[in-house]
Amino acid sequence: MDPNLEYWHNNGKVSNAWKLSLCSVHADTGELISTVFRPPAFLPVSAPLVIASFLPHKGVTPALFWQFLLHSYCAGFNQANGNATAMPEKKPSMKQALLIMGTVTYSTFTGALPQIIIKHLSVSSSSAQAFCRSVLPVPLSACLAAFSVFVLRSEESENGIQVFDSNGNSVSVSKEAGFKAVKETALSRATLFGTTALVPNLLVFLFSRGKLAQRNPMMVAPVRHICTALVLGLMIPVSFSLFPQIGKIKKEHLEKELQSLADSGELYYHRGL
Repeated sequence: MDPNLEYWHNNGKVSNAWKLSLCSVHADTGELISTVFRPPAFLPVSAPLVIASFLPHKGVTPALFWQFLLHSYCAGFNQANGNATAMPEKKPSMKQALLIMGTVTYSTFTGALPQIIIKHLSVSSSSAQAFCRSVLPVPLSACLAAFSVFVLRSEESENGIQVFDSNGNSVSVSKEAGFKAVKETALSRATLFGTTALVPNLLVFLFSRGKLAQRNPMMVAPVRHICTALVLGLMIPVSFSLFPQIGKIKKEHLEKELQSLADSGELYYHRGL
């Protein structure tokens, strides 16, 4: 083999191995992340759950079922990809297990609220049903996504996370950095699910007003599913990169006892995903 080709072949292998390690190994603990909770698995696992959760279900039970699956997966993803400074144990504590169960339960019932309103209040008005199925899920999806991150990663803001200097040396543990990391992740997740709920509804609304959809109303459902999957797929990299993985916190935003340690005027932290 040509030496140049062999060099680029081996270099490509190293590059691919490095990228694989970045998405497979937790940045704080060095432990392998479960396959289904790794970033590359987020789209193929969550896409069918998101699509099924946004369906106009005829009953409450299917809505609760799909909401439960979606929020259970999101809770596991948030737990697996958070900053591990506040949780030195490899297994979640009893408090964290209770938070996971409570968050999933609350998010399941709140996410199914539009269908519960339609069913139990016997909403028959087409405009009211359209509001419950197309408008209400948008703020609910965004708020529940942020709520899940805030609750499940609350220990990061309560106990603090490690902060580093510009040379990568661990300086201390900061609660302010922990709160900033959780807030940024919550905003990124709210952007992801809020946009995924909003844009397909707008596109379907415009499509349904066209002659093609009016002649073939059965096409609306497939268009909705395709749009949801496409928007989710496009928004995942946007959401994950909305804030840098290695965040910065300025000296004046740190605790008073840590401000003297920020020689360069700022410290760094691992935000988590």
